[in-house]
Amino acid sequence: MAALSTLILLLCAAKDVMPSSPHWKPTWPSYRVPVILPQSTLNLDKPQFDAEARLEVVSPCGPACHKSSPLPTYEEVKNYLSYETLYANGSLTETEVGIYILSNGGDGSRGRTRTKRQIYGYDSRFSIFGKDFLLNYPFSTSVKLSTGCTGTLVAEKHVLTAAHCIHDGKSYVKGAQKLRVGFLKPKQKDGGKGSNITNSAMPEKMKFQWIRVKRTHVPKGWIKGNANDIGMDYDYALLELKKPHKRKFMKIGVSPPARHLPGGRIHFSGYDNDRPGNLVYRFCDVKDETYDLLYQQCDAQPGASGSGVYVRMWKRQNQKWERKIIGIFSGHQWVDMNGTPQDFNVAVRITPLKYAQICYWIKGNYLDCREG
Repeated sequence: MAALSTLILLLCAAKDVMPSSPHWKPTWPSYRVPVILPQSTLNLDKPQFDAEARLEVVSPCGPACHKSSPLPTYEEVKNYLSYETLYANGSLTETEVGIYILSNGGDGSRGRTRTKRQIYGYDSRFSIFGKDFLLNYPFSTSVKLSTGCTGTLVAEKHVLTAAHCIHDGKSYVKGAQKLRVGFLKPKQKDGGKGSNITNSAMPEKMKFQWIRVKRTHVPKGWIKGNANDIGMDYDYALLELKKPHKRKFMKIGVSPPARHLPGGRIHFSGYDNDRPGNLVYRFCDVKDETYDLLYQQCDAQPGASGSGVYVRMWKRQNQKWERKIIGIFSGHQWVDMNGTPQDFNVAVRITPLKYAQICYWIKGNYLDCREG
């Protein structure tokens, strides 16, 4: 097993569904994912929680850089997918994992910092107003983290977000121990005359209801060094709430190739800092991709980090359309493209390996995580 190369994991990933007729629907590919299981767990010293929460992460390694990088070894992948678990009482553990391929499947320039996330020409973001939209799917799956980021509901008690919202690559951020997740809900009516009238000119006032986080999982691929030196490949984390949120959630799925996405577009909603109290929705075309990342130019500002990137495709087994989270919005990159600076916003793709890991964190049973 130790000699198994990552290349095998990648080549055994999926059976792609390709267009076969003029009436073809964008269909979710059928993936069989590997099994990722805990091997051993070690208690660590309690963290200091001394890092500043950063809503912006910049990495100098662009698409060409990633595509030319050598594949990691099997042992390196095992290390990257090992993870730390932070508990609400401040205790911390490290879990090593094993990766198993079952018989019926498997998977497998310089940056410039910016004080604001890039807006590309005309600002194409949409603020979502009114409880009829905010409290309905899919917008209702977006939540706000007390550290300033966005997250997405992916199970009855679980929220997917970006790792840098919890950990800066070296240390846990201030507030991570008492992390809370905020759910938008309407403010109570004051009983005044006309208080029940809501229109586009006078959007209904909303407030956040907060739920504490019970524990947080962060992959070692993010923690192993300084976040800016690692790149964004493992910039994701899963939060488990102390109680169920009782809202509809969006399932995770393995990210299809960009050419298979409907219209080549992705969608996500987040709490951009320049529009406080507003949920902001956007969609845009994918410009480039690597195995781990999607490069796009969706307009965004700090605070949108951690938003779940989703698409809507046809689920052949159920004969219906279904939205799934296929990535996590991470941050901004300046890339040297043939001597010309080019900037992108970047999302971390949910690969078959990451799907297996995140699904196991949610389900606790690998048998429930065999189909991506």
